[in-house]
Amino acid sequence: MPASCCKPDYDAIFDDRTARRQLKAYRRSGAGGSTRRLIEAIEDAGIESASVMDIGGGVGIIGLELLSAGAESLTSVDASRPYVSVAAEEVTRRGWDDRATFHLGDFVEVAEEIDAADIVTLDRVICCYGDWRALVDASVSRSRRLYGVVYPNERWWLRAGIGFGNLMLRLVGQSFRGYVHPEGEIDQRIRGAGFQRRSHHRGWIWQTSLYERNLASADA
Repeated sequence: MPASCCKPDYDAIFDDRTARRQLKAYRRSGAGGSTRRLIEAIEDAGIESASVMDIGGGVGIIGLELLSAGAESLTSVDASRPYVSVAAEEVTRRGWDDRATFHLGDFVEVAEEIDAADIVTLDRVICCYGDWRALVDASVSRSRRLYGVVYPNERWWLRAGIGFGNLMLRLVGQSFRGYVHPEGEIDQRIRGAGFQRRSHHRGWIWQTSLYERNLASADA
């Protein structure tokens, strides 16, 4: 499908060069910042033999870290062909082909084709998607136990910065856009799906939240 204002060209903005640069940095320094905080929060909640679904998984940092820490399996979904390719190569390099499955596509469009997992993560993904409600609804419904998200703080200066970045993207013909969505509504929508917040960290730009499904909701 050609790029348009409604269908971003993820391959153009998340290209092979960017993916390989990020993988090289990860191999050198490991996970950092909000990504590391999300991983640690999930590990604290217990991941032994758990299934993981990483949406917008990029080069695979969260999945690789959780597989290494004891998760049983990984399902990675990303809309960028180069990122899926690089992440799959790294899984093969580590000898984990039998524990990981990769899907290429817009998660909202392919969610019904993918089995639920114990743990679902979206690290800096909600901010890359215009219809955040559809993305949250589709992703939270696939989580059986834990749901982890990293997204921007709702601040005027972040809105201004991302707005300027979007203008630059428009000027160079890129269809991708970034977003600062309403953080209170995101939290309430996740809670409304039967989850309670287990941990939360607010950094200068990013906030990291881990939610756990309510037992009553899980038994319903």
